[in-house]
Amino acid sequence: MATGAPEAATDLVIRTEARRQESSSALDAKQRAKLGQYFTPAPAADFIASLARLEASDTIRVLDPGAGAGSLTASLVLRILREQPRSHISVTACEVDPQLHATLAATLADCVSTAEAVGGSVEVNLVPGDFIAWATEDEGLFTETRERFDLVIMNPPYKKLAANSRERRAVTEKCTETSNLYSAFMALGVHLLAPGGQLVAITPRSFANGPYFRPFRKYFLDRMHLDHVHVFEARNKVFADTDVLQENVIFSATRTDASDRGPVTVSTSKSYSSEIRSRSVRYAEMVHPEDREFFIHISADEEDTELAQAHAALPAALADLSCQVSTGRVVDFRSKEHLRPDPVPGSVPLIYPLHMREGGISWPVPGAKKNNAIMLNGETEKMTFPRGYYVVVKRLSSKEEKRRVVAAVFDPSQVPCDRIGFENHVNVFHEGGEGLPEDVARGLCLWLNSTLLDRFIRRFSGHTQVNATDLRNLRYPNRKQLSEIGRGWDSGVWLGQEKIDEVVERNIGKTETGN
Repeated sequence: MATGAPEAATDLVIRTEARRQESSSALDAKQRAKLGQYFTPAPAADFIASLARLEASDTIRVLDPGAGAGSLTASLVLRILREQPRSHISVTACEVDPQLHATLAATLADCVSTAEAVGGSVEVNLVPGDFIAWATEDEGLFTETRERFDLVIMNPPYKKLAANSRERRAVTEKCTETSNLYSAFMALGVHLLAPGGQLVAITPRSFANGPYFRPFRKYFLDRMHLDHVHVFEARNKVFADTDVLQENVIFSATRTDASDRGPVTVSTSKSYSSEIRSRSVRYAEMVHPEDREFFIHISADEEDTELAQAHAALPAALADLSCQVSTGRVVDFRSKEHLRPDPVPGSVPLIYPLHMREGGISWPVPGAKKNNAIMLNGETEKMTFPRGYYVVVKRLSSKEEKRRVVAAVFDPSQVPCDRIGFENHVNVFHEGGEGLPEDVARGLCLWLNSTLLDRFIRRFSGHTQVNATDLRNLRYPNRKQLSEIGRGWDSGVWLGQEKIDEVVERNIGKTETGN
């Protein structure tokens, strides 16, 4: 850099971080939650900017769609100027919060003056409004064609989108269906990239799997090549000065032809300043070519790869077991008139997660906040299952819960009934709408509660929901192995974790291939 440039660069970093900290502490917490705002600390911004691929160009066109105080833009501009001092950079920064416009304008002005100090130039366009509205404006005869960008860098807002919201409808019409603001920003970022352009972002990891993000994943993977994915060993290292506990990833991806599928760099570290471990992963290991759910498998290290290989080597898909898994059919708020707090004549058991205890069903639970029974009649019979053995899995678990997958067996000898209702917060394994053989049900329950499966789910799932789609996409021991595992649980007493793992590992190590 030219004389005086290091001082200008230092000043840019110091002033931008000071503005971020001031904005983070000054803005109302409720307003920030409403907008899904989480500002990017300087170390994070520098790390994210480091993943951008810089190429010689007359003008580098940059978009920051949720710019906040301008931390990401400042870090990227500074990196470009350090490596290509005489670059001309065109920055478009969007920010919906009017309380941040003056702060962002000051950061952008600092970028301009810093570039001048090193012989480069920065021109800025501050869009003081909603990025989604700006990005989805009709491009036609009477409107300006939206510019395409070489680099899109973002820390998008994290917030669910209501199904009937204006934002969700606009993104669906322009790009793809999606259920969260962060994936909406990502989709529009992809849409606004020039061919060969690059998206660099920090986002929740949850888009990588689960049914809600399937349309987005297809849209993204059809148009983008993942270049680099970075994960942290602990959630609280990403936004250390906030209360964010999301599992986040930092990644870069290039707008390219779908046939171009080279290897992906995957890296991991404890924090931004600690040692970074990197490895190259074949693209087909991360995005399985035959997977119609388009899951993104992020194997951070060799242990992850071994887990993925062990899972892939299991002999059966769910369909091979002649089993199905469904979300519980009873949605309680839609069936209020049929629910009863306690069993009464004409009612049948209604099973919630609260009834699941140590691998079995404890029913009824007197005084529970939820109901214990549902009346059986012409309207509710279709919501219930006939008497039999079923495996029940909680759909939701807290981040701090010991197990991500929590399963239990519904044993008709322990809960006598003719039919059973399963509430919508559980998933149910069944066989054509009826019960499973007892040994298969018990073996399936132990497998789902095994440490091996828990480790796999925790490593490769970025969310705490266990959806029926996730369970359908798992691999399983075959039916014979499940029966043998089930026979290892030969009493009504729940096995401890060590014993569960011993029984599971002893049987899945066998080579029988029968179903």
